Amino acid sequence: MAAPSAALNCEDFSMFQEALRVIRTIDDRIVHSLNTSVPTVSFSGKVDASQTCEQLYQTLMEAHLSRDKAIKSCIAQTSEVMGHLREERTKDADDLAVLKQLRKEQTKLKLMQSELNVEEVINDRSLKVFNERCRTHYTPPKVK
Repeated sequence: MAAPSAALNCEDFSMFQEALRVIRTIDDRIVHSLNTSVPTVSFSGKVDASQTCEQLYQTLMEAHLSRDKAIKSCIAQTSEVMGHLREERTKDADDLAVLKQLRKEQTKLKLMQSELNVEEVINDRSLKVFNERCRTHYTPPKVK
C-alpha cells in the first residue's frame, strides 16, 4: 500500500487541502491495514508479522516524509510570492490590488502552516496505532 505521490497545488488552497486528503489515505486506513495484514495469535504461523509490520512502517515513514516535504515546499513557494508582493508594495504603497493579493497570500501561508500541525497529529495517531498492534512483532529504529 504505497502512498500516492500527488503533486500539491500550492496556488489554490482548496486544491492543496484536497491533495493532502488524498495522500493521507494511508494514515486514515492504518487500522484496517493492520487488521488485515497482522495476524492474531491463532493465525500467527501463517503470516510473517515482523516482515509485514516492517513493510507497513516503511510505507508510513515514506508517506509522512513526502507529505512533510510537499507541505514545506508549498510554504516556501508561498513565502517567496509574498516576498515579491512586499517588494511591489514598497514601490507603490497605494496599489490596492497588490495589498489585497498580499493579504490573500498571508492567509494562505497561515493555513498551510497550520497543516503542519495537523500533519503532526495525524502522524502521531498513526504511529500510536502502529505501535499498539506491531510492538511485539517489529521495533522501529529510534529517530535521532
